[in-house]
Amino acid sequence: MARIREGFRGEGPGAFTPDGCAVEMYGILPVREEPDMIALGARDGARRLLELGCGAGRVTHALIERGWEVTAVDESPEMLDRVRGAETVLSTIEDLRLDERFDVVLLGSYLVHQAEAEARKAMLDTCRNHVAADGVVLIQREGRDWHDELPRINEHPRGAVRVLAADPLGNGVNAMRIEYEFDGVRWAHEFRSRPLTDSEFTEVLAESDLVLDAYLDEHRTWARVLPAS
Repeated sequence: MARIREGFRGEGPGAFTPDGCAVEMYGILPVREEPDMIALGARDGARRLLELGCGAGRVTHALIERGWEVTAVDESPEMLDRVRGAETVLSTIEDLRLDERFDVVLLGSYLVHQAEAEARKAMLDTCRNHVAADGVVLIQREGRDWHDELPRINEHPRGAVRVLAADPLGNGVNAMRIEYEFDGVRWAHEFRSRPLTDSEFTEVLAESDLVLDAYLDEHRTWARVLPAS
């Protein structure tokens, strides 16, 4: 069983990752708009994709079905055991060092909202260091006011995700609590998240030599980012 980091907590059956994610739950959670957003943001002819924080392969498997060649990275061996059809790499995002560049680097799951500025920069540095000169980085952001319009329930065919609380901890960081219920089984996840305005997002990209190219949806939750030089 992984040691849970300070400020994170997972509750429910099965194994948990160091940031409190339930492995069994992520094996159930369905893919949503991610493959369509990736297809929209990628350049024509792109085929090689680096997925950072792949989890149990929820997005990975959908991408492989669409013909992508995926290198899937996660720090949890229990998560990676569920990934099929991709090259898998056991590593934190911050410490990843691969001797290759990719057409697309994907930083999904709102990981850019990492509470610690140093860790967030290290993740974005990893994106910059692994994207091809003519490639793109696709980043999934939290929507506007997501920390304010609570509680919020997202229904799924097999259950629901309930975002229950965002309690201020100071320095712009909130303690988040989310509950998942699928097939009658419940999990809870507590973690820390830092909201980013559009201008703050642009600033943190610049710190890692990245530049915003475009938002891919009206809610600005998906951003296409390019290497600045």
